[in-house]
Amino acid sequence: MSAETQLRPAGDAGGSPATAPPSPPPMDGLPPAQRRRAVIAIMIAIMMATLDIAIANTALPAIAADLRTSAAASVWVINAYQLAMVAALLPCAALGDIVGHRRIYIGGVALFTLASLLCALAWSLPTLAAARLLQGLGAAGVMSVNTALLRFVYPRAQLGRGVGLNATMVAVSFAAGPTIASLILSVGPWPWLFAVNVPFGLLAVVVLLRALPETARSGHRFDLAGALLNAAGFGLLILAIGEAAHQAGPLTLAAELGAALLLILLLVRREASSPAPMLPVDLFRRPLFALSALTSTCSFATQGLAFVSLPFFLQHALGRSQVETGFLMTPWPVAVALMGLIAGPLSDRHNPGLLGGVGLVLLALGMALLATLPADPSVFDIGWRMALCGIGFGFFQSPNMKALMSSAPPERAGGASGIVAMARLIGQTVGAALVALCFTLSPEHGATVALGLGVGFAAVASVASFLRLLTPNPERSR
Repeated sequence: MSAETQLRPAGDAGGSPATAPPSPPPMDGLPPAQRRRAVIAIMIAIMMATLDIAIANTALPAIAADLRTSAAASVWVINAYQLAMVAALLPCAALGDIVGHRRIYIGGVALFTLASLLCALAWSLPTLAAARLLQGLGAAGVMSVNTALLRFVYPRAQLGRGVGLNATMVAVSFAAGPTIASLILSVGPWPWLFAVNVPFGLLAVVVLLRALPETARSGHRFDLAGALLNAAGFGLLILAIGEAAHQAGPLTLAAELGAALLLILLLVRREASSPAPMLPVDLFRRPLFALSALTSTCSFATQGLAFVSLPFFLQHALGRSQVETGFLMTPWPVAVALMGLIAGPLSDRHNPGLLGGVGLVLLALGMALLATLPADPSVFDIGWRMALCGIGFGFFQSPNMKALMSSAPPERAGGASGIVAMARLIGQTVGAALVALCFTLSPEHGATVALGLGVGFAAVASVASFLRLLTPNPERSR
């Protein structure tokens, strides 16, 4: 049989040139068995990266005592992680669009796992801070592209379910971090907080190598100069916010904030004409994306205000013990977990602006009720208010994350995913800094003032969410 005959379609007896068979349509998500494996491994990595933001705060007194360092110096255990993470988030997201989200995610999990082992083996504050820096870089690789990966793991019709599970894992891990840290510290020394990541990280890497899909790659080059501007600008911004919380001098703060804003403006100007800028200013021209990012930042500022101020409020103002405080705050993460699983599928059928707006109204109401607790509240009085906050936060988060991701084109999934993580981190950092400011201005009523500020942030977020009802959704037109 001739080569020409072999190329002809079956039944073509003529001499017309053969036409190539049509390429198969792109796969809509992974097969169910592979999807389950991928989701489990993704959630393990997200849990580790998120927990380490929260558990180190709880362990700082034990770390400072064991390493014979001051409380002020031990704060670098937190700062090193946050600075590395915020500096690398957007560069990792941009690099994921170029080399593939799979590589960035697996590399981030591997680096995070290695750095966790180095943290557990650290013998001094400088070695621990250096290991935490590496750990923050690994966490940036994980958090920058995890939401982008979900677009390839789940079918489009089930994307809301996927981001709901992701949002639930992030919220619950962050909220449960202090409780988990206390449990670990009750049976072992502080290095165990980091050592427990190692077996989970190794398991996640093995499963991810087998289950994660390859994703489409863009053809543009990585902008190294832009990455350096991004790292310096946002790193200085987070540093300035943290130092403001610790009452740094006004000249120092002004210099850091001024330098940060200048570097970020230079970054925006440099990438204004780029087809895929590292700081995705082009995506912010889409009203749905911009409003969703604003909603996310304000809501996480509310969560930061709540989770830093509530322990002081419950222990100092209400006289509860540390153990009681942990139990009294438990209804919040439990409600977030339950509502995240409900709101995720709902966002596949209903407008995220409506779902998110209703959830944030409930969050604002719950924060207001916590700020106005009676002088001697019962466990039930505190618990149902905490649960109301958790219901509101959980009902908002999944639809909002889906709105952020679906309002960006698929080829910009990495940039959108980076903004998801950046909005969360900046919101939490701003919330924590504002709590410190509240206690500086009013040592006696600082926690109540912080909860009141949380009401304001949640109200702004709810307005931004409802405004999305007036904007078109690009997902529905694709």
